[in-house]
Amino acid sequence: MRLEDRRPPARNRKRNEADMSATELADLNAARLALVRQRNAIAKRLGAIELAPISMAEDFTRILLAIETVDRALADAGQPHMPADV
Repeated sequence: MRLEDRRPPARNRKRNEADMSATELADLNAARLALVRQRNAIAKRLGAIELAPISMAEDFTRILLAIETVDRALADAGQPHMPADV
């Protein structure tokens, strides 16, 4: 067994929820990073526009929900996202 596959068991895990492999966790973290970059790009564009279109705000909201969903999946796997500065 590889070291990265040896994680402490997640507490509060549903009984039928399968453990995620190190590759799956890395994929979730990469997806989160891509969503954060997209969130930052939209926020930058929103900040530069005096009157932003509703569609841009809706896109921003969808990105925030997607990040929250990935965070929840990571937490459920026992590997919650921790910012680098914490």
